[in-house]
Amino acid sequence: MLANRKLLTMETRDIGIVMNGVTGRMGTNQHLLRSILAIIKQGGVHINPDLTLMPKPILTGRNSNKLASLAEGMAVREIGQKLPYTTDLPGAIAGKHGECEIFFDASDTLRRVEFVQMAVEAGRHIYCEKPTATNTADALKLAKLVENAKLKNGVVQDKLWLPGFRKLAMLRELGFFEKILSVRGQFGYWVFTGLGLDQPAQRPSWNYRAADGGGIIIDMFCHWQYVISNLFGPIKSLVAYGSTDLPKRRDEQGNIYDADADDSAYAIFVLEDGTVCQFNSSWCTRVRRDDLLTVQVDGTKGSAVAGLRDVVVQSAAETPKPVWNPDIPQPIDFFRGWQTVPDNIEYDNAFKVQWELFLRHVALDEPFRWSLREGAKGVQLAELGMQSWRQKQWLDVPAL
Repeated sequence: MLANRKLLTMETRDIGIVMNGVTGRMGTNQHLLRSILAIIKQGGVHINPDLTLMPKPILTGRNSNKLASLAEGMAVREIGQKLPYTTDLPGAIAGKHGECEIFFDASDTLRRVEFVQMAVEAGRHIYCEKPTATNTADALKLAKLVENAKLKNGVVQDKLWLPGFRKLAMLRELGFFEKILSVRGQFGYWVFTGLGLDQPAQRPSWNYRAADGGGIIIDMFCHWQYVISNLFGPIKSLVAYGSTDLPKRRDEQGNIYDADADDSAYAIFVLEDGTVCQFNSSWCTRVRRDDLLTVQVDGTKGSAVAGLRDVVVQSAAETPKPVWNPDIPQPIDFFRGWQTVPDNIEYDNAFKVQWELFLRHVALDEPFRWSLREGAKGVQLAELGMQSWRQKQWLDVPAL
């Protein structure tokens, strides 16, 4: 009898989410398939024996056929049921196609301000991809808008939950590095132009057109801002240089277009404590490193090199003593003196982890520091990077 009464008190709280822009690569794979559908498939976000949070997505976008494929194809395969979808975004935000508490946007950056403003006016909590805008003024405007409306809000900062960066944070917390001296990030790979035979481009063409919000600085500096700030400390100043290395590319319709957005960028960030962080980003580089993104951290007592998932470390005691002598073959195998940091826990998908934290924030008012104001800091860093490139000078990073 007591067990039956206990079962009657169990609650599943539905949380309606308008998911806009899910037909794009990131929206489909990371946010819909590997986050929201995965959460539904696991039975929701289990808070305690008496409460589970269950996302209820409504898919929106411009292409009805693509939406139908996701809502009636992918969803049925993954969770055994169809999802509601519509091209009527204002109606979805207004609740005409189902109840919703959250508006999520992974669509075109150029329209994010417009969409978020619409959702704030309807009283929806906001979660969105980065960059939150194409300039700092608009990004800060959105942050102030949701804050004044007293709405929950967040921006995707997925790399913080990648296994490689989780392990870096653990190493720092354990004091492995002692004093961190420098950080060096290498990111990128060769994105085909589409001009070569049997070598179609593997990224959308808008990324390489400035008028469409493309460019590697606005894309990646938003990432570097939250990675550096959360793992190593606040950024005090920067100097940056960008370049458009490949000026012609072929788009999805087979047309050759002028690729006028920056496709490579090089930056030095100096932190408030004096630590130097150097990050190279390029869509025009061929990979000869452990992963598409590697970050090396050098400290007085040890160094670490992190990829997306794996981390290797070398302590001061295990550091070899090379001597410069170009006249003989290198006698030291520099790859052998590193140890792999073990996986002591099972790491979930980084996007999914942050989604679950945001759902808990909305439903339970749990802390969630990755706000639109934090997202504005990423836009600010990108804008300062482009300004530094144009003006060929160091710039300070003002507090927002």
